[in-house]
Amino acid sequence: MVNRKLIRPTLAEIRDQVPSKYGTAPRKKVPPEQTNAENYYYLKQMSAKTPMVIKLTDGEEIHGVIEWYDKHCIKVNRDNAANLLVLKHNIKYMYKENEEKEQG
Repeated sequence: MVNRKLIRPTLAEIRDQVPSKYGTAPRKKVPPEQTNAENYYYLKQMSAKTPMVIKLTDGEEIHGVIEWYDKHCIKVNRDNAANLLVLKHNIKYMYKENEEKEQG
C-alpha cells in the first residue's frame, strides 16, 4: 500500500484566487472626525479682529469681534455694549459684518 499525502491549498491561496465582491481596490480611509476647519476660521477672525454678525436661533443678531472660543461657546466683544459669552448651540449662523454691506 502506498502512503499518499493529500495536498490542500491554504485559505490565503483560495482568497487570492476568488474575486472579492468589493474588487481589488484598497479600502478608503475613514475621514477624520474633526477637520479643524472651525478652529482655523475662529483663529483667522480673532487675529484679524474682524467685525462679525452672529445670528442666534431666536432671530437676535449680535454684532462684535470674537475674542476667544472653546468647544461649547465663543466670547464676543461689543462696542458700546456688554461683552457676551454665546453658547454655540444657540448660534444659527455667523458672517463678517462687511459682507452685509456688500450684499445690501
